[in-house]
Amino acid sequence: MNIIIINGPNLNLLGKREPEIYGSATFEDYFAALQKQFSKVNLHYYQSNIEGELISKLQEVGFDYDGIILNAGAYTHTSIGIGDAIKAITTPVVEVHISNTFDREAFRHQSYISAHAKGVILGFGIQSYQLAIQSFLS
Repeated sequence: MNIIIINGPNLNLLGKREPEIYGSATFEDYFAALQKQFSKVNLHYYQSNIEGELISKLQEVGFDYDGIILNAGAYTHTSIGIGDAIKAITTPVVEVHISNTFDREAFRHQSYISAHAKGVILGFGIQSYQLAIQSFLS
């Protein structure tokens, strides 16, 4: 089974950025732990701060992979293009957010991804990714 985690803008700063919201662990360290925990799954990881690169990656893997876990960061709330890319591909997508976006600023309550996603997981911290992987295995 091939699953890819795609992270959007500023998620490369995990461990440094607002640790009270996002925690103090880097994503690379967490990803290594996920690979060990789910050793029978081919886990891949991609991160970009650029909207078009995220769309290109979705299109690249969106017909061949078994699952996509997408944390589009702030693009969740602004990018019709990412939403359209998810609608166009056949690989199921689980939208993930580390924080509870409904407990934050009002603009974060809107998602252009949710309507096209298999499901949405938010507010469980970095463990949201683990829950998303499990959703593909059950």
